[in-house]
This record gives sequence, C-alpha cells and structure tokens, in this order.
Amino acid sequence: MSIVFSDQRWERVMRNADLWWRNELERPLILTRLKGRDSGRPAPALPEHEFTAFYDFSIPAEQVIDRIDYDLCRTEFLGDAFPHFFPNFGPGVLAAFIGARPELGENTVWFHPACDLSPEAIDLAIDWDHPWLQRLINLVDAGARRWQGQVQIGMSDLGGNLDLVSSFLPGEKLLLALYDAPQQVQRLTGQAHEAWWRIFEFFADRLSSTNPGYSCWTPIFSQTPYYMLQCDFSYMIGPDAFKQFVLPELRTSAKRLDHAFYHLDGVNASIHLDDLLAVPEIRGIQWVPGDGAADIGCWPEIYQRITGAGKRVQFFLSQAGDRLDILDRLIEQTECPGAFACVIDGDLSQRDEILKLFAKYDIEP
Repeated sequence: MSIVFSDQRWERVMRNADLWWRNELERPLILTRLKGRDSGRPAPALPEHEFTAFYDFSIPAEQVIDRIDYDLCRTEFLGDAFPHFFPNFGPGVLAAFIGARPELGENTVWFHPACDLSPEAIDLAIDWDHPWLQRLINLVDAGARRWQGQVQIGMSDLGGNLDLVSSFLPGEKLLLALYDAPQQVQRLTGQAHEAWWRIFEFFADRLSSTNPGYSCWTPIFSQTPYYMLQCDFSYMIGPDAFKQFVLPELRTSAKRLDHAFYHLDGVNASIHLDDLLAVPEIRGIQWVPGDGAADIGCWPEIYQRITGAGKRVQFFLSQAGDRLDILDRLIEQTECPGAFACVIDGDLSQRDEILKLFAKYDIEP
C-alpha cells in the first residue's frame, strides 16, 4: 500500500490554507495526523526516530526516506493535515553549516563552538561541503525523487538570529558581548542572516519543481514562502536590547517571507510580544509558555493581544496535554475561531472523538 492522500485532498488543503492566510476562513485549521493505519508492507529495518540526524550517515538516504515513507503510509490525514516530512537535524542546524560543532544528545542535537574565540575573531560562512549539509541535501533529493510532490518536504530548523550567534558565544559570553562588543554582535547577526537566507533559498529552489509549497518544523501549509522565525535567546534580554539586536533582522526576514510566523518561547520572552505584534509582516505567533509554566489554556491575555492585533495563532494539542477541549477554550477567550491552527498528533483510537470536533466546526474529514 502507499500513502493515502489524493490530488483532490491536496487541492482542498491548498484552498483552505490560502483562505486561512487571507483571514477569510471562518473556522480554525485543524491538522490531524493519526497513526495506526495498516501500511500493507513489513516495517523497515530502521527504527522510527524523531531526529533524522540520528540515522547514521553511512545509511543510504533512500533507506531513510523509505522509513519515513512507511510512517506516512501508517498515518491517516484528517481535516487540514497533509503528508509532511520535516528533515530534523536539531534546532538551529544552520550553526553546523557555518562552523559550529554538532553533538547528538540523548534526544536532541546541540551545537557548540569549534573553539573558544572572541567576537572579533569569529566569521560565519557556509561550508557547502559540511557532511551535515551534504546529508540534508541527499535526504531532500531522495524524498523529492520518491514522492514526486505527494509529500510536502519542509524546511529544516535553521535557527534564529541571536540563537545562531549564541552557538559561537554560548551562555553569558553573548550577554557580555551585547554590552562590550555590540558592533561585533551586529556584524555576526548580519552574517548569520545572510547565511540563513542563502540556505533557505537554496533548498526552496531545489524543491521548487516537486514540492507543493512551503512548510517547516510546524506543518502549516503555504503556497508561497513561509517560515517560523524565532529568537529563543530573547528570554534573557530586555526590550531595549531586543529592539537593537533582534527586531531589525526579524523585520527584514519577515518582509522577505509572504507568511512569516514567530515562535515566542518562554514567559520571560513575552515582554517582547507588543514589539512583535507591531511588525505588519509577522502574520502570526506560536506561543510556548515554557517548562514549568501553566499550559496554553491559561494565557487568555496573550491570545487576546495576538488576535486583537489581527494575527494568526498556531499551537500543538500536545501543549495542552492533548485535551481536545483546548481549542474551544481558546476560541471562547478570543472570539476569533478563524485565527487558530491546531495540530493534533495521535492514533486511530481517537478518530471518533476527533470527528465530533470536526463536526462542531463544519470540517470535512
């Protein structure tokens, strides 16, 4: 058996996503992916893994893609969901391409400076022969050949502006550099920005003949350039530093994307929300309260400010302990049903319960 997703389903996904981006969909997007379908073939020898980088690079790219294909064959896509492959090499993999040393953790990927350098001695340039970049290219090419546009191949998690710089000036070193060497930090941010866009456009061009559109680690579909921008480092700095070192680059990147979203991570980072909402080209916010904080249903003022500014909202149901009532709760708090995009990952045992949610918002399965 193969992935079950017809051309007609793709047309529906594209149409509804386009309406949502244009604020013309009067209901939320609900992207539901349920595992447990019979794939009709034996499981591959490779185990399933969240991080694509964890498959040894000696394993042929086609074999890794076959594993991904098997998982997609076992998935039923309901509502606004679509077959999606996110090549996961860790948050901020661009750091590896521009000189950082990657390290596989227990269930994540870290990026460290290759050596201890002062800000003045650091230069960020893409190493096109880097084994991680070559591996990503090979996987993307293998996926494009295998799926011929049936699967949306997402952009890898390239990272955010100061987040990338912090891979070379970890911990308090970057904080000190903001005060002691601000011009050098801005120089490095500029270099990271240029490298980010070269990589983004390289993969967008490489996939343009087969990919249905654009996506990233968040499986929102867009027919034109889309990305989830971020700066997790911002939780460590105040509004003045954010305006000086982060916001200018964000504005520039958001203007180059038709559909720019922002990943706002951590309660301390929420002090920057008004600055983000003031950027017209940032179309939406993904709010992540962070470890130890109350779940997403406990922040009505955050969502009211986001939707009140005319922005979109994306969240994963897992952020609320997989409670299906969380969508109703957020819509009640904001009175903006069309502002939300909810991603639900589960198994087929939840199908009937999810179809009841679909019926409430008049969503076709």
